[in-house]
Amino acid sequence: MHKLSDYVKMAAETYFEETGNIELNALWIAEFFQDSGVQDAYPRQDLINFAEMVQKTLTKNDEQATKKTRFQLDKIIRAIKRPRKS
Repeated sequence: MHKLSDYVKMAAETYFEETGNIELNALWIAEFFQDSGVQDAYPRQDLINFAEMVQKTLTKNDEQATKKTRFQLDKIIRAIKRPRKS
């Protein structure tokens, strides 16, 4: 059996891969909750709380990707401004 955090991560990754969005769709997460086995594995888990955890993960992943992109762009810009000496 998977940990609840594994289901959250799997849902966030799958949703982003399928839609490219970071705003979670209620119908999509309800279907995932039922079809992936979360409901069976964690019968006391509330769909709304699960959706909130997935949304939080989507937001966190987006923020990390944005930070990484900014860092890489800054690195490129600095390299362009300071040409290497031969």
